[in-house]
Amino acid sequence: MHGIENLNVLAHRLSPGSLLTDPDLLESYRQDWSFDPDSGTPAAVVRAADRAEVEEVLRFANEYGIPVVPRGSGTSVVGGSTAIDGAITLSLERMTAINVDPASRTAVVEPGALTVDVKLAAAAAGLFYPPDPSSYEICSIGGNVATNAGGPCCAKYGVTSDYVLGMTVVLADGSAVELGGARVKDSPGLALAKLFVGSEGTLGVITSITLRLVPHPSPAHTLVAYFPHMREAAAASHDIAVALRPSQLEIMDNAAVNVAEDFLRMDLDRTAGALLIACSDAGAAAESEVARMEKICEKLNSTAVFKTDDRFEGELFDRPRHAIYEALEKAGVVISDDVAVPNRHLSALTEGLAAIAERNRTTIVSCTHAADELTHPVLSYPHGNESAAVAAAVARREVHELVAALGGTISTEYGIGRQKRAALAASVAPELLSLHRRIKQAIDPSNILNPDVLIP
Repeated sequence: MHGIENLNVLAHRLSPGSLLTDPDLLESYRQDWSFDPDSGTPAAVVRAADRAEVEEVLRFANEYGIPVVPRGSGTSVVGGSTAIDGAITLSLERMTAINVDPASRTAVVEPGALTVDVKLAAAAAGLFYPPDPSSYEICSIGGNVATNAGGPCCAKYGVTSDYVLGMTVVLADGSAVELGGARVKDSPGLALAKLFVGSEGTLGVITSITLRLVPHPSPAHTLVAYFPHMREAAAASHDIAVALRPSQLEIMDNAAVNVAEDFLRMDLDRTAGALLIACSDAGAAAESEVARMEKICEKLNSTAVFKTDDRFEGELFDRPRHAIYEALEKAGVVISDDVAVPNRHLSALTEGLAAIAERNRTTIVSCTHAADELTHPVLSYPHGNESAAVAAAVARREVHELVAALGGTISTEYGIGRQKRAALAASVAPELLSLHRRIKQAIDPSNILNPDVLIP
């Protein structure tokens, strides 16, 4: 690619060791958690030490027309940080500073900081950073912002965008802009910081983020309930979400319950149509909230209900949900998706997933963040089985078609990446796609920032 032969020019602009070209080192930056077999090989990886190095990389790339793939910790499951042949992968993993200001209840963080470390730093100051994607122990806060990540806590607390007050972004030409800041109310024109949340590195490279923090909640009380069918569990989740503010509200389908039981041997009810897990962190009101949840579940024909106010027992109650991915990964390749349909169609979605799995001879289990109607269909197939891989790809396409037919969306918290671009193009109105492209063209006219991601 034109300009790559001038990498020595870039090397002289960076600190020693920031620019990597050794083939063995480049190999570890080719793929993310999507494990895309079509991932490319970067011409170079830059492990930026600070904003100044990000600016230098983008000035160089813009001058020579070289694509740049921003990368956090590489946990994207949709190919958001998969390498491009001949491009520069810009890793932000070294930029990990976290500064919490208890007085303003804010934190200024660099994009490479792990989400778990942001949460721990907030907790050390008696505060709480709520978004909790399932990979929070290993994913980066910059990646969370780039995909507008969520998690179970979002039932009560909202998603990443609800906590971003401001950011510093380096644009494609290497110029830096400050957007927003440590003010909850701030409206000097367009809310441009929000434009970059969920933009997946296609509009700029985020080098600093100002986050809103909240008071730390009380330890949660937890309830689990079995239901004979998904429709009763969906109805219970709807009634709980309308009447109360659960801090977590999850549903596992029968296939997920059985995968968890095979792995954990916890004596879960294999015959249950669904398992509902609900939490309340409402302090003194938590006990009464859980009691109301119990009544709702019993009214809707739950076959068994268990509840606890013990934090460690509550974590045990929640263990089956967390075990799903671990169990499936030990058995084969895992494809985790993120879709949403209206609550009234949740039972139809589950039945449709079972039919798709049977038709394609593919394992599909589902876990649902029921309060915000988000479902994770998780597909898996044996390692090294090409026919099974093809069948899983067909099944995934059929899942997206089913979701569209049920009036849902094919993306909720993982982003679009490379793997869902075609699905996005098929499910979004042409005028909306055109608006995406016009924004991209205005901000990155040379199309060097993550050009194969998000925007069809």
